[in-house]
Formats: sequence, C-alpha cells, structure tokens
Amino acid sequence: MPQRAAAPAAPLRVLLPADVTAPALARHEVRQTLLRLGLQECQFDDILLATSELVTNAFEHGERPQRLELEYDGVRVTLRVYDTGRRLPALRAPSPAEARSRGLVLVQALSLDWGFERCPAGKYVWAVFQVPPA
Repeated sequence: MPQRAAAPAAPLRVLLPADVTAPALARHEVRQTLLRLGLQECQFDDILLATSELVTNAFEHGERPQRLELEYDGVRVTLRVYDTGRRLPALRAPSPAEARSRGLVLVQALSLDWGFERCPAGKYVWAVFQVPPA
C-alpha cells in the first residue's frame, strides 16, 4: 500500500477576549498547539514572545482583538492576529526612555517576515517563523 504524506495540521483559530487576558490566552493556545504538533518548547520561545506582542498591539492599538490564527507547514509557523481597528501598524524606533512601544521591533527581529493587510472588518498583522531543529 503506498504511503501518503501527513496532511498539514489544521490551523489554530482562537477567539480573543476584549480585555487584558487576551495575550495570556493566545500564548497558552499557541503553546498547546505547538506541543500537540510535536514541537519542543526550545523550538518556539520566539513564537510565544511574538504572540504576546502581536496580541498586545491589537489590544492597545486596534479597536478590539478578534482572533488569532496559526498555521504550521512542517517548517514554518505563521501567526495572524485580527483586530477591528482601521489604523495600520507602524514600525518605529523606540526611544531609550520609553518603557513600551517595542512590540513590532521585537516581532521583526524574531520573525522571518511580518506585515499586515486590511480586511473587511479591520486588519490582520502576520508574522512567519522558521522552526529551528530540536
């Protein structure tokens, strides 16, 4: 009987609350999904940090975070965070005196690529990560 390649994992889709618990919930769901997919924690620390930053940005700068989606193709993880805000994210160099406003700088540093797209109900910000070998 011929062998078939495993089907790609179904993407994770999590509805996010409109409060400060959204980043923690998103991190928990992403972590559990990546563990179920057979990844080890040392392979996805950067993804969890970026998850927090993307969801926090949607909470603070969007009008309301709606959902987080994750896709894994066996080599790369793609995160998408949807929010209802119309204001587009802007990468800016933070001042050393600022305690905040480094989220997208971190996402850019940790990911292979990142960006955003408008959608009918707002926008989504995405980031792609290479999964390092275990």
